[in-house]
Amino acid sequence: MKVIDIIGNAQKTVFSFELLPPLKGSDAGRLYKTIESLTDFEPKYINITTHRDEVEFVELPDGSIVKQTVRKRPGTVAIAASIQHRYGIPVVPHILCGGFTKSETEHVLIDLNFLGITNILALRGDGAKNQHVFQPETNGHANANELVKQISDIKKGIYLDKDLKNNTPLDFCVGVAGYPEKHFEAPNTETDLTHLKQKVDEGADYIVTQMFFDNSVYYSFVEKCRKIGITVPIIPGIKPINLKNQLTVLPKIFSIDIPQELAVELAKCKTNDDAQVVGTEWAIYQSKDLVANNVPSLHIYTYGISDNVCEIIKAAF
Repeated sequence: MKVIDIIGNAQKTVFSFELLPPLKGSDAGRLYKTIESLTDFEPKYINITTHRDEVEFVELPDGSIVKQTVRKRPGTVAIAASIQHRYGIPVVPHILCGGFTKSETEHVLIDLNFLGITNILALRGDGAKNQHVFQPETNGHANANELVKQISDIKKGIYLDKDLKNNTPLDFCVGVAGYPEKHFEAPNTETDLTHLKQKVDEGADYIVTQMFFDNSVYYSFVEKCRKIGITVPIIPGIKPINLKNQLTVLPKIFSIDIPQELAVELAKCKTNDDAQVVGTEWAIYQSKDLVANNVPSLHIYTYGISDNVCEIIKAAF
């Protein structure tokens, strides 16, 4: 079932969450345990992140240096298909611009269609670690607008190969990312919202937000989106804090603010366990308010940690 239909048919806020694929060399056991710990709460869909290749420079025994390309979390499509088949829960694999060509993207879309996966989240993704500014692959997409356009084309049966005959349209529900506190590369909020509207105009069915810790920021973001003509559902993304260092790491990596009240409590924490208690309480506070205000879905970034997510869902629903 498509995400847009799930939230459109729901009589109340639904619950969804996001997972990381296992690292290369690991099996899916831990991933399955996380899912199984949350199935009693009836998650309506599960997002599966995608990661681009990383470039490493390795010194050989003769002293020479070689460049190697490594994908540390392979198998997003396979993991997504496995989860949907195993648990009967719709999955939403992430599709990236970064590290992928248009041709590779088309092949992934075809594979997903064969596997019966009809939901995707279209993202630009991060640049390579050695890039100060995002650089697309040769014959790749420079931004998510272009990626959504390719997906919209293939939904109409328009493939990269213009000579194909009897082209089959592929039916996907497309989500995109929104940034309540502005994407860190955008020069201002207005420009960021313009880019978001372009993604919707190209065919995005819904928006899921980056994490935020002040609900008023989310509500303001939704209001601004509506004012410029964005009418699709806007799903809030919640990240429960689990570690002490996330007080400084999250603002640095994601260019977001930690409210003063939360920052003060986290600064008092002596251990990561203490920080998780504080983070869980804050996420419960956020979630209760969001559910009370009838958001389409409460989307939680779990990253493989489920104990606190169970607490949050019990409290919020």
